[in-house]
Amino acid sequence: MTSDDRDPTTVEVEPSGLADERDGSRSSRSGGRRPAGRQMPLWQETAVLVVIAIVVAVVVKSFFLQAFYIPSESMEPGLVKNDRILVEKPSYWAGGEPQRGDVIVFSDPGGWLSAEEDSEPGNLVTKGLAKIGLYPTGGHLVKRVIGVAGDVVSCCDKHGRLMVNGTPLDEPYARPGTTPSTGARNGVPCYGPMPGLLNGSCHWTAPKVPDGFVFVMGDNRARSADSTVHLCTAQVTDCSDVPFVPTHDVVGKVFALAWPFGRAHWEHRPTTFDSVPNP
Repeated sequence: MTSDDRDPTTVEVEPSGLADERDGSRSSRSGGRRPAGRQMPLWQETAVLVVIAIVVAVVVKSFFLQAFYIPSESMEPGLVKNDRILVEKPSYWAGGEPQRGDVIVFSDPGGWLSAEEDSEPGNLVTKGLAKIGLYPTGGHLVKRVIGVAGDVVSCCDKHGRLMVNGTPLDEPYARPGTTPSTGARNGVPCYGPMPGLLNGSCHWTAPKVPDGFVFVMGDNRARSADSTVHLCTAQVTDCSDVPFVPTHDVVGKVFALAWPFGRAHWEHRPTTFDSVPNP
């Protein structure tokens, strides 16, 4: 009898390690996967996203961009009461300061805000959203820079034009303060009257603008409580004697009208002041 006759069936035994490795690769080929990590519940994901959105909004509001609304008719015809505007802040970083012609938003330098202009959003929700930059803010003033440090602003030439450092300004964006029937000079509209000075006189000169300040006016010259209203002169003693705005009170520069959509536009510095000489 041969050995083949005695053991017709031969069984080969694999080392246990090879068998395990082969089983593992077979399991991998068959699509088996390890259990995935636990996912965050939906409410937790939502809460995290809300917190991130609030943080981003606060950072954007503090350093880059903020929404405001126009509180009065002082900037007509370009910006109308209750318009929503966007203000950018980087232009005045690193020593940058407002320039002639900029439309700026600034905090009250002292007794400038009326009760109407000082109002904030009406309910708790909008107040909270305004605090974090997700709703337009009130309680600030919006005016156009007419004079910067060293400038002398005066009113007016024979054509009723405001003057800066002796140079008359052609202001297509502005609405004149008086008409020939209400005391304008030489029978022409006047673009620079002080409402408190001799019933809207078109003959005055402001002191030189100090360093660190700007002289501002609303585009609606007859309906704006601006630097001219707060300017004390020999004729006017009922004034606050704070005619200039400190540059550190300036929040930023208006660069867009965002609402209503039908009138939305970019706000650019006009060429009106290009010919004004430095003081």
